[in-house]
Amino acid sequence: MSRTALELTPDQQKQYCPAQRWQGEPATERFRAAWELVPRLATVLREQFGASRVIVFGSLVQATTFTDWSDIDLAVWGIPARCFYKAVGVLNELHPEFRVDLVDPESASCRDSVRRAIDAMGIEL
Repeated sequence: MSRTALELTPDQQKQYCPAQRWQGEPATERFRAAWELVPRLATVLREQFGASRVIVFGSLVQATTFTDWSDIDLAVWGIPARCFYKAVGVLNELHPEFRVDLVDPESASCRDSVRRAIDAMGIEL
């Protein structure tokens, strides 16, 4: 018999949410590997897509918040709209272990909360 998520016990919910099962140390080796990849991502954005500015934000800015499920969040300026999704695709092909999320802070679709996070914690590359 099937159930909805609201009908699951807390232990049953943990089976479907790996982040809730995580009780260990931060993913330090993965954190290091992500930071080794970041300069390459910035170079690709600048050289292939004309980015004028690249900033890392999100969980990668602090080792204590980066987990085995974290992605790499980058804010980027200067990429023409027609090339934006191609840039996302290229970045996500560079390393099979990491998903890269790209944000254009000047886009109307960028939420104010994301802009504030970029301003508050972002690290310029």
